[in-house]
Amino acid sequence: MMRADTAVPVTTTDVLIVGAGPTGLVLAADLARRGVRALLVERAGSLFPGSRGKGLQPRTQEVLHDLGVMAAVRAAGTPYPKMLLWEGDEPGQEWDMLTRTEPTEQVPYADGWLIPQSRTQAVLYARLRELGGEVRFGACLTGLEQDAAGVTATFEDGAAVRAGYVVAADGGRSTVRRALGIAMTGESVDAKPMLVADVRTTPDAPVPGTHWHVWPKAPGGGVAFCPLPSDGGRLFQLAAQFADESAVPDTSPAGVTQLLAARTPLGAEHIAEVVWASDFRARAALADRFRAGRVFLAGDAAHVHSPAGGQGLNTSVQDAYNLSWKLAAVLSGAPEGLLDTYEEERMPVAADILGISTRIHRAGAAGKPVQRGAEVQQLGIGYRTSTLTRETRADLPEEALRAGDRAPDGRRGGLRLFDAFRGPHWTLLCVGTEPGAPLPERDGVRPVRIPAYEAYGTGVFLVRPDGYVAWAGESARGVAEYLAEFGIGEPAGAGGAAGVG
Repeated sequence: MMRADTAVPVTTTDVLIVGAGPTGLVLAADLARRGVRALLVERAGSLFPGSRGKGLQPRTQEVLHDLGVMAAVRAAGTPYPKMLLWEGDEPGQEWDMLTRTEPTEQVPYADGWLIPQSRTQAVLYARLRELGGEVRFGACLTGLEQDAAGVTATFEDGAAVRAGYVVAADGGRSTVRRALGIAMTGESVDAKPMLVADVRTTPDAPVPGTHWHVWPKAPGGGVAFCPLPSDGGRLFQLAAQFADESAVPDTSPAGVTQLLAARTPLGAEHIAEVVWASDFRARAALADRFRAGRVFLAGDAAHVHSPAGGQGLNTSVQDAYNLSWKLAAVLSGAPEGLLDTYEEERMPVAADILGISTRIHRAGAAGKPVQRGAEVQQLGIGYRTSTLTRETRADLPEEALRAGDRAPDGRRGGLRLFDAFRGPHWTLLCVGTEPGAPLPERDGVRPVRIPAYEAYGTGVFLVRPDGYVAWAGESARGVAEYLAEFGIGEPAGAGGAAGVG
């Protein structure tokens, strides 16, 4: 572990977050919403400018609804277009990569949403600033040292930060993870190099912005050209594979332009601007640990995905949402052991999703048509076996909602559940039944009553701040003991906890 120079002046904070990508921005915004002092640092001089992670899955959209930014996300994005297969200069078959579904009362965001990563980050950054947070740009971490009371980080410019906890959200080549000596176990998904770039075309370019264009048999390797929502239009994400495993992609504007001219009907005269470009080889890897003392790994620092299936950014955002409320709770006096459930819950999820991404990538590389359906939407993710989960009912039918499952949306009794859940609190939801015991009056726990609702059946459901059912019972008997066990809130003052409904 790198050592810190404690002779320099030290800034203090509760949580230091390293890396201002989607993971770090979501974590910082949610901590700010909870009143936690958090410092978000980024080694670059600005937010990432490219499209890279360009899709938000339905479960991630629900997280962003809770964070209060979905209206901005919808305004900045668009539904995914259909694919158009080309044979050289001739357009051919049209097909849909997505298995489209209609929104329902329980699932208001039914399909993936196309939005470039840079736009997602801009929305999150605006929300962070609205909540009083900021990003310290140009902060390059060079040292990290932790003890029983906290962590000291030092930076290239001589600055130092003393924090109660540190979260590494600094990507697949994480400086923090390497400083901790945590290995990543993984495999190459595809040895062939890839180039990804954002390209703005001229209005007369022979590819309309209505479709996601694909040249699977292009000379030198397949090409995909996806239209992106942007100011001024005509912006596309280029993804090009190289059949030669030893190829070194040229990411310069001239190199990107030359590739398009060689493999597609686009000529150099059709390329108005190459906004951003990068190269990579598809890999799947999982960190051996997600926690080392007071330091946590989240997002790409903990798991690296193939881009196939659109899972990386989404899994990362949900890492942040799982961790944020737990950090806030422990900083407010909850038992330290609550933080152990972050790795317990998120590591198996990340491992499963890595398998999905790898399977989709390899099927596509083999020329098989791949449709993205329920398995990529992340709505089925849950924590039934978690230490935090308590299911007290017996003989439930197979299809019943259980503790550990995602809490569905819906409207009953004039109340929308996702609006009732929104915020940093827990929700004690009584569905079609009397509590059967006094409802616990604890700060940070909001009681809500609704009529019977088929998505829940009847009973009492304690919903975590990240939207999963933590505890479920036929009545409220036992929920007070659960809250006390995990240190959730303090007994409310005179007048009790605020309620809805």
